[in-house]
Amino acid sequence: MTSAWDRLAKSEAILVAVIKENVPELVAARKAIGDFQSMIRSKWAAKLDDWIEMAKGGLVGSFVNGVEKDLPTVRNAIVSPWSNG
Repeated sequence: MTSAWDRLAKSEAILVAVIKENVPELVAARKAIGDFQSMIRSKWAAKLDDWIEMAKGGLVGSFVNGVEKDLPTVRNAIVSPWSNG
């Protein structure tokens, strides 16, 4: 579900299409994780609060709970020029 459509074999594209059609929770979870990654890459923490509200009820809820518990640290990690990865 994270690969570009043009890089998938026909059977993989069909499988992803079936998943998207039948498991919307998984699609929403993938979007939530993608949005979080975008915030980190762009160093834009302004969307963090909205992201938490959007993602907390889905499949990534436990991850969101961890983010909320360390909110100041996560916010600083997003905007910091330093990376541990």
